[in-house]
Amino acid sequence: MDQRTRVLRALENQPVDRPPVGFWFHFPEEAAKGDACVQAHLDYYRNTGTDLVKIMCDGYFPYPIPETIRTPADWDQLKPLTAEHPFIREQLERAKKIREGAGNGLCMFYNVFAPFSSIRFGSSDEFVMRSLKENPKGVAHALETIAQSNSLLSELLITQCGMDGIYYCVQGGEVDRFTPEEYRRLITPTDLQVLEHANRFSQYNLLHCCGWAGIKNNLEVWQDYPAAAVNWAVYVEGMDLAQGKEFFHKPVLGGFDNRKTGLLYTGTQEEIQDFTKSLIRENPGPGVLLGADCTLPGDIDTQRIQWVVDAADEMAQ
Repeated sequence: MDQRTRVLRALENQPVDRPPVGFWFHFPEEAAKGDACVQAHLDYYRNTGTDLVKIMCDGYFPYPIPETIRTPADWDQLKPLTAEHPFIREQLERAKKIREGAGNGLCMFYNVFAPFSSIRFGSSDEFVMRSLKENPKGVAHALETIAQSNSLLSELLITQCGMDGIYYCVQGGEVDRFTPEEYRRLITPTDLQVLEHANRFSQYNLLHCCGWAGIKNNLEVWQDYPAAAVNWAVYVEGMDLAQGKEFFHKPVLGGFDNRKTGLLYTGTQEEIQDFTKSLIRENPGPGVLLGADCTLPGDIDTQRIQWVVDAADEMAQ
């Protein structure tokens, strides 16, 4: 079974010869933007043989918040970006070049952040949380504005750059940040604004429920989000692949700890390959893709990822 067919069938919850494999990490600063970034992506996927490409948005984490927004009262000034803004145009150029360089044999997904992440990256977590208390209507306006921009980015990535979908990262669900009711009221509307817009152009958008803070999330706030598959922090949330598939009622991606203390970073070849095979045996049904809780450490030896691919291939024989 070719790689593209394997990934699409897994996302459709159809039988495959073996689970698709996909891992990613942030490239070093010198390969964070431009042609060096394109080449770094191509080299990585050619060298490891993973089944899908997830393009990193390195260099474009901070949303371009104008310097005029200095106080919570200023959020009402924010306006959506156009397709010609460098924040959108340059990411489209990256995605298109990587697609052209890799060809059409691999499924390809581009990382897009939900508006709540974008607004925090573009300003600061402290400022946004303070603004929610002092000017909630202004923050709501800003989130809706950013959602328009991220929706446009998602649409063009799919329609103009050959992406099979977006890898949509939602954050802010930590148990000590909002109650589930607060999250659904304040954040969910713009989470869904982007995801539902992307779904108009692709049925293969992936949802990443980020456990970046190492704090458990109220996963129920994302449980009904309409995505083709869900990735979450198995080792933070204490929810394995089988439990996650039952919880989210859709295909799942993950199984490996992404941290430097995890097996993929520290284990021997035999340990990593034995674990890969055990994951496949323990999750025999369709709708399973192997990956990590989040991005891997940037200094990981990519041969370790090849070991996972090789072990999965052995299981297909």
